[in-house]
Amino acid sequence: MKLLNKKSNSGRKDIFSQITIIIALLVIFFIGSAIFAIVAGGLSGFWENLKSKEVLFSLKMSVVTATISSTIVMVLALPTAYALTRTTMPFKRLSGLIIELTLSLPFILLGLSLLIIFASPFGKWLKFHGVKIIFSPLGIIMAHLLVNLPYAIRLVKTAFEGIDRRLEFIAETLGATSFQCFRTIMIPVCRTNLVSAFILTWSRAMGEFGATLMFVGITRLKTETLPGSIYLNISTGNNEAAMSTAVLILIISGTALFLSQLAGRNKIEQRRQVDDR
Repeated sequence: MKLLNKKSNSGRKDIFSQITIIIALLVIFFIGSAIFAIVAGGLSGFWENLKSKEVLFSLKMSVVTATISSTIVMVLALPTAYALTRTTMPFKRLSGLIIELTLSLPFILLGLSLLIIFASPFGKWLKFHGVKIIFSPLGIIMAHLLVNLPYAIRLVKTAFEGIDRRLEFIAETLGATSFQCFRTIMIPVCRTNLVSAFILTWSRAMGEFGATLMFVGITRLKTETLPGSIYLNISTGNNEAAMSTAVLILIISGTALFLSQLAGRNKIEQRRQVDDR
């Protein structure tokens, strides 16, 4: 009887496993077909469109704004994540809820909030003093900051929470300050996580569109990013150029994902080497 029960249970498990495999294959086919559609539609005129003035401008605009914004994001995310994980800052739980809420909001809504803020007397005061944000490349950076800051804070916060607190406790008992613990323990231990966080944040900035569209607008050869170039070309019926730009974004995103995973693998190998010793 026990053998029969074991066989029947294993049979049920096998059926369940087969069902999950079928569902997974359907999901992969659905996602893969979307990627294949982009590649198939954009490869024909890819190299020709890649040399165009518009694509080169949008590529440069995306790379510059994404790099600047991602650097600022990481500079702000590190102390914020530290404050949320290592200090008794007031309203810590409320602060975490605000960050998580921002992550769940549509990007176009975040762009609208920026538009409201910088269309106020404060924004007009900035413009009067020569700081133009709305409908300018600086506005693209601001949109990236609002979209990616909560995401980067979550990544860094998760990395900091995974550190063995005993390392910091021992350092503090030996007279180390909180900044010394942060600089000599937390940053080195989380180095690969931070590199991965920067790469992923940069990739998100390269593909951001909703907040930028609402806050900055898409003006050809002025505030035109790669996603904005796709939008403009589709709007004007130039589908071939739009698909070629989509392939370029796909290549950039795939490269960023590969580098992020490579950083994670290096960390796993380092842990294995430490364990072997």
